[in-house]
Parts: sequence; C-alpha cells; structure tokens
Amino acid sequence: MSEASFNREDFDRIFGVPKDEIRENYAGIRNAVLEEVALEFDAMRIAFGDTAHSFATYVREMKT
Repeated sequence: MSEASFNREDFDRIFGVPKDEIRENYAGIRNAVLEEVALEFDAMRIAFGDTAHSFATYVREMKT
C-alpha cells in the first residue's frame, strides 16, 4: 500500500457523497481511481519490472 493511507477523512469524503453527485461525476471518479491503481503498479516497477509497467499501462487505457 502506498504512503497515502486510507483514513476516516477519506472514507467520509468518498462515501458521504450523495448518489446523485456520484452519478453526475462517475467518469471523473472512475478515472481518478484507475489512475491511483496505475500509480501503485508504477511503484512496483522496481520489483516486478516490465510486468508492473504493462499492468499500469493497461489500467490507464481503461480510463474514459
């Protein structure tokens, strides 16, 4: 897990959002989450090399 740990403030910010607001900004939220996942794969690049880079690229291509 990255140094930016998931805390109560993050939980409230994410899960305290009204469903209508999530629907309106679904693509933005989805893209932000996918980028965060891709950054985690990039951080694993030292240990896993090209495989981690390939996964990061694949995840980034999933963004809309």
